[in-house]
This record gives sequence, C-alpha cells and structure tokens, in this order.
Amino acid sequence: MTARATLARDSAGGAELVIFRCPGCDDNHRISVGTWTFNGDLERPTFSPSVLVSGVQWDEGSGFRKPSHAGVAPGAPIVCHSYVTDGRIQFLGDCTHVLAGQTVDLPEWSA
Repeated sequence: MTARATLARDSAGGAELVIFRCPGCDDNHRISVGTWTFNGDLERPTFSPSVLVSGVQWDEGSGFRKPSHAGVAPGAPIVCHSYVTDGRIQFLGDCTHVLAGQTVDLPEWSA
C-alpha cells in the first residue's frame, strides 16, 4: 500500500504532526498528535475529532488565493471541515469548496 500521510515535527521541534493532502482544498493540512488522536497508520490514517481548517479568501491573482474555493468572495471566510477515517476523507456540508458533502480517498502522499 501507499502512504497517504507523512510525519513531521513542528518548526520548534516539539509536537509531532501528521500531514496529508486535502483534495478539497488542493493543499496540505496537518494535525498535531496529542491534540487529535491518530491511529498511527500512514497508509489508512484515522484522526479524531474532526479536522477543521478555516481562513479568509484572498484577492484574485494573490499567491494565497484558494482556487478550490472559487465561489468565495475575497475577504470572505473559507472552511474545510472533515472526518478522516481509514484513509478516506468525508467533507462536511459547511465546507466552502466543491467537495462539500462528499467522501473520497485521500490522495497518495508525495513529498
């Protein structure tokens, strides 16, 4: 099987992190082990509780703009809220990207 997540340490070298690629945001999300429970399986990761990532949509042309949240106006909130279970990601209805309400496999991890 192929890894769908990777382990890292935060920039201060303290907390252990699990990083995975979110297909809804087309970006990496990370969780801190200890804050979330993690089953230890990088091929079929499970985290608990849900993973909530939020921010603000940037202006068109900005390097920080999230094209996957295209329907969100600049300055408005963007949300990615999901459950990750056995290597699949269930996007909840409050997500502001096109995968809201869908469940898909986590993509393979590539560094």
